[in-house]
Amino acid sequence: MRKLALLFILTTLSLYSQNNRSKFWGNVRFGGGLGFAFGNNNTTLAIAPSAIYTFNDTFAIGPSISYLYNKNYDLKSNVYGIGVVSLYNPIDFLQLSAEFEQSFVTQKLGIQKNNFNFPALYLGLSYRTGWFAAGIRYDVLYDKNHTIYTSAFSPIVRFYF
Repeated sequence: MRKLALLFILTTLSLYSQNNRSKFWGNVRFGGGLGFAFGNNNTTLAIAPSAIYTFNDTFAIGPSISYLYNKNYDLKSNVYGIGVVSLYNPIDFLQLSAEFEQSFVTQKLGIQKNNFNFPALYLGLSYRTGWFAAGIRYDVLYDKNHTIYTSAFSPIVRFYF
C-alpha cells in the first residue's frame, strides 16, 4: 500500500510540474536584436539575444546578453554586456522600454590594451507591430568620458517570437 501511495504522489507531482512548466514556457519569448555597419575603415557587428516573460498583453521582463565588435582603423573593441530588459505596451502600437546593461570592454590599439566597464540605463520609445519594435532609446547614465559610444541616443530594432 505504501508503494502505491508513493507512486500516486510521485505521478501527481510529476504531472503538476509538467503542467506548470508548460504554462511558464508558454509565456516566454525569445529574440533580441542584430546590428551591423560598414564604412570607411570601420566595421561594427552586434548581436543581442534576450528572453522575456510576458506577464500579460502589456508587460514583459527578462534577461539579455550582448556582444559588439568594432574595428576602426587600428583600434579593435570587443564589448560584452549583460542586462535586464522590461517592456510596457500601453496601447497596441506603442512600446515603452527600460533596459539596464553592464558592459565590459576590451580595446586593443597596436600593442596597447585597455579594459574597462560601464553601466547603461536605457529608456526607450518604439513603434510596435506584433513582436517587432523599432524606435529610439536614451541612456540616462551616459558619461562621454567613460563609454565607447559617441551619443546617449541609440536606435531600437527588436523582435521576439
